[in-house]
Amino acid sequence: MEVPSSSTLAPPTSSPSLTVSSVQELDSSSSVDRERSSTESAIFTIYSMYGDDEAQTSWTASSTFEDPSKDLDLSLGDSFSYRNFYDQTTSYVSNTDYIDLSSDIKPFRKLTNPHDRTRLSSTSNGSANLSYPRPHSSYTSSSRGRDTLELPPRSKRVSPNLNRPQSALTSCSSSTDQEAVSPRVSHPTPPHSRPPSLLRSADIPIPESTLVLTPRPPSSLVPLPSQTPSSSPTTRQLSKLSAPSSKTSLVPSEGEDPDAFHVRSTYAHLDATGVKGDGYEEGVERTRARVRASRASELRADAALAGPSEKTRNLEVEEVNVLSSLDRYGFFTVPSHDRLIRLPSRPLRKRLAPVRAGSKSALSHAVSVSSLPAASSPLKEQMRVAKWGRMMEIVSRDHGGNIESWDVKASKAHKLRRRVYKGIPDRWRSAAWEMLIDRYSRTGPEAIVKLGDCYHEDLEKPSSYDIQIDLDVPRTISGHIMFRTRYGLGQRSLFHVLHSFSLRCPQCGYVQGMGPIAATLLCYFEPRKVYAALVRLHDTYNMHTIFSPGFPGLLQAIYVQERIMESKMPDVYSAFKKHMISTTSYATKWYITLFANSVPFQTQLRLWDAYLLEGPDLFVAMAVAIVWVYRDHITSGSANFETALSLLSSFFVPEDDDALLSWIEQMLGDKKLRSQIAQWRQDWVQLVASGRDGDALL
Repeated sequence: MEVPSSSTLAPPTSSPSLTVSSVQELDSSSSVDRERSSTESAIFTIYSMYGDDEAQTSWTASSTFEDPSKDLDLSLGDSFSYRNFYDQTTSYVSNTDYIDLSSDIKPFRKLTNPHDRTRLSSTSNGSANLSYPRPHSSYTSSSRGRDTLELPPRSKRVSPNLNRPQSALTSCSSSTDQEAVSPRVSHPTPPHSRPPSLLRSADIPIPESTLVLTPRPPSSLVPLPSQTPSSSPTTRQLSKLSAPSSKTSLVPSEGEDPDAFHVRSTYAHLDATGVKGDGYEEGVERTRARVRASRASELRADAALAGPSEKTRNLEVEEVNVLSSLDRYGFFTVPSHDRLIRLPSRPLRKRLAPVRAGSKSALSHAVSVSSLPAASSPLKEQMRVAKWGRMMEIVSRDHGGNIESWDVKASKAHKLRRRVYKGIPDRWRSAAWEMLIDRYSRTGPEAIVKLGDCYHEDLEKPSSYDIQIDLDVPRTISGHIMFRTRYGLGQRSLFHVLHSFSLRCPQCGYVQGMGPIAATLLCYFEPRKVYAALVRLHDTYNMHTIFSPGFPGLLQAIYVQERIMESKMPDVYSAFKKHMISTTSYATKWYITLFANSVPFQTQLRLWDAYLLEGPDLFVAMAVAIVWVYRDHITSGSANFETALSLLSSFFVPEDDDALLSWIEQMLGDKKLRSQIAQWRQDWVQLVASGRDGDALL
């Protein structure tokens, strides 16, 4: 029986480790917000989760330069395209002879393709090997802020063809390019729990990429004034990323916002070059900051680009120390977290049933926790790894003989649900998640191939959400080593996935809650599979209604949650009414991010294990579990609007994940309750259709 590799990131230390975004405290003193309609409250709450970004989103690429008439030229040659770059079916040779990153032209060395398929591994206890390659470079624990890139004046470059029609959302049904068929191996390739480790080894040879940019002789360091086009928006020439002869190269589409194209082309350029110190350095800001033209900023920008020896050099002592501080999931050690409270396991010993209020003398606040618990390996993980190995079977292989998909043996199918709730071993999580999504959505490898085609094709198209996505990327689980470095492979992959997904459904577009979901999936899948997973979550797990304007799926889930509270915890429901606490004011972020910013990462993974099995009812059950645990605090005689809302807006640290998941399993295993949940969902649809939904929620 084939069992996946057990290699992982650096071993965890004994100190607590995990960085999770702090939960924004809601304005509890506003009486106006309590009277909002359900939809308005949901929208208001979503924006309050991320703070006031008005100042951040007001920038434009043109405003970042002292002379807005100057464009930054990023040329990759006439044969560059995302499809060829990722699939590596062609050799990239620039006919433009250089990348014009600054006003002076410098020779460039041979560049390394960050998306090569070299498989690196590093062993640690109880964790998993990553299957998606990323640049292997230096890491830093420095807490200093990121350098602000002062970009040089943009060189005047004439765009080849601005009459190209703007890309539209189309169905992608083409198959991926067929690769050379490798000899079929006799042993299956095991699944891996996340993209390949960031660790590098001098003993492992790493092939160089075929992407070569021919240098040209240096020229003047200061551009002549005549080299800059007019600052008029109608006459200003847009930047380009390819020569006119390229058929699918990244070029501005007709009507594309120049600021958005500046963002998109910058990510494409850095995909070809890579950045230095990926996962270790803070990185250099290139798209968001206000910049000035200076020689110092040019040197910093040039120094931040990765060189051909970046992957093969030996680790320095400081880098090893940083890697050793990571937990088993790749998070840096964090001693504390804002507003941590314990989610005790004692109330979870009693199954969900009608209960009355507790003592009025009960405390209105929960027990605080000083730091997050260490993400250690479960005691029985090795035993469960073996059980999952006996339960899973290979369904299909690719042309090279590698395992393409898994399923559960028919004789073991009755054990699947129980083993999922006990926790999928991290080594099996990647394969198990894909299997669960396949089963729930009734799709298979063919769908992933087609969606992978869509992903690569949409990378060539503009998105009106690119600027907002770029703003959100660096603040999405930045405590993880994959997403630490500005424009590192993790951040670039996150941008590309969200960019393509924003084009998938014109109705949903992009909302900020998609970022943490995509980032979590990137810890276990390569970008094209993350895109495929997001599409299937959108289509079959009801996420379309969660992200649609007005958030109808969110309000439906809240309606179901309130009906359960009303029937099982009537005193709690009455307390919410008494204190005028709407469910949208505290539960919106739970449903929008699938609890990604409300519980520790290891707890989030356990919830997602069950979510991919059960569907959207899982997070309703989790929301009810939180209220169930704190019911005595909510109905306390000293409780009020502020204390109850602050309590439910905290970051929850379960005392026992097993107890929490067992309680949820029992709740969702109640067939009568599940039937009622389905009926309540239908009732909400009818309320919306009749226009009576406005008064149906707290």
